[in-house]
Amino acid sequence: MPTRAFRIAYDGTDYRGFQRQPDVETVEDAIFDALRSLGVLESGAGKPAGYAAAGRTDAGVSALAQTIALDGPDWLAPRALNGELPADVRAWASADAPADFHATHDATRREYAYHLHAPAVADDRFAAACAALSGEHDFHNLTPDDRHTVRSPTIEATRDGDYLVVTVTAGGFARELVRRLVSLARAVGTGTAPLEKVDRVLESEPLPGHEGIQPAPPEPLVLTDVVYPDLEFTIDREATERARAVFETLSIERRTKARVARAVVDGIE
Repeated sequence: MPTRAFRIAYDGTDYRGFQRQPDVETVEDAIFDALRSLGVLESGAGKPAGYAAAGRTDAGVSALAQTIALDGPDWLAPRALNGELPADVRAWASADAPADFHATHDATRREYAYHLHAPAVADDRFAAACAALSGEHDFHNLTPDDRHTVRSPTIEATRDGDYLVVTVTAGGFARELVRRLVSLARAVGTGTAPLEKVDRVLESEPLPGHEGIQPAPPEPLVLTDVVYPDLEFTIDREATERARAVFETLSIERRTKARVARAVVDGIE
């Protein structure tokens, strides 16, 4: 069967991350269940032939452009997948890929956006921290990983009202790196930590426990793009329109809950 790549969007709020784990609900489980229902994945098989994914988002993290690839029939279009997927996981584009394509290894760039509630953050201090953290560094103090900790991110922030939209791009990321980068930049931006804290974090010596940088919450983080120079994705317009409707409904539900919470806050004397 030909190799097919798919763009997948999902709301990660109710999932324990993307990658399968024992006894918890993950996005990958939902995708594999859909493939079994379609007869693409045999009931006893662990994963589809030729399968790989662009990245492993943490619990609570969402995605616009998670990318998976597998050996599948020509009729396996995004709308076919969506017929078996839960509403908060949507396929919206696909591409024919070479037989040796690997969704993890062939990605040349990944992009995340973190929507940071930051009314008290000084934009200039935050930008200075982002500049100091950009470029090639050993980020061993900003990840629980003990291997492959040298990375070369580019970090930029754009003010949007009370929020800073923090865009982080790199060829790849260590675990929790994006969220810890945001956490450190926020500490500098609020004045909780001096800019020199960045230099301390990037030193070769491990940080003692009381100086450690905790990851920012996962829910504001979105995997927004994964770049494959040799793939051309075709957008499934029907799937896209339905996906937009699903996520618009989710957006309204969340805004309504936020409005109710605000009413309670304003009403407490």
